Amino acid sequence: MNIWAKMMTALRGGVNEAGEAVVDGQALRILDQEVRDASEELKQSKDSLAEIMSRQKLAEEKCSGFQKKIDEHEGYVMKALEQDNESLAHDVAEKIADLENQLAQEKEAGDAYAASVKKLRTAIKQTERNIKRLKQQVDTVKATENVQRAQAAVAERHSGSHSKMRTAMDSLDRIKEKQALREAQMSAANELAEDASDVSLQAKLEEAGIAPSGRSADDILARIKSKKSSS
Repeated sequence: MNIWAKMMTALRGGVNEAGEAVVDGQALRILDQEVRDASEELKQSKDSLAEIMSRQKLAEEKCSGFQKKIDEHEGYVMKALEQDNESLAHDVAEKIADLENQLAQEKEAGDAYAASVKKLRTAIKQTERNIKRLKQQVDTVKATENVQRAQAAVAERHSGSHSKMRTAMDSLDRIKEKQALREAQMSAANELAEDASDVSLQAKLEEAGIAPSGRSADDILARIKSKKSSS
């Protein structure tokens, strides 16, 4: 059971390493997509801000309308009181109370919209700065990646050229060695040919009686007899 657990752990580790390798290989593409996603989310935030701002403006317009009606109905109350029409003045006052309640609710909604707009604007500005900074960093990373790829290609070619250079030098040494051996063989052959030529010439000179020939046993015996006779 313990062995199976270890095998499963090793398998998960291999899958994780493979996943990390894929992520590393696609790092720039993933980074570009993340920047695009962040930009899209920023656009959606701006759309939401525009909607909330329109709701805030609408709330403000409603508040202005309610306040105008309240002012208008307060004038009606004043006229009703001037006519000593207390009942009518009370009815108009009830209308004013209803308008003021609606005004308070709308004002509360408008204040909430205003607070949301303020927060969203701050968040959007911060996000815009972050995305701008991120894009700059992505550009730097891409430039660095291109430079490193170029350096790696140069290093690889340089390494390959050194390997080829060594192979070429080895071949050149072998060729020089063969040439030196061939030159030595030709020199030895020339020496042998010269020796053979000298022997042939000596034989011809001796045969013509021009050059002395090598001493023979008869010559030595004749010389000794000559010495004996003279003594």
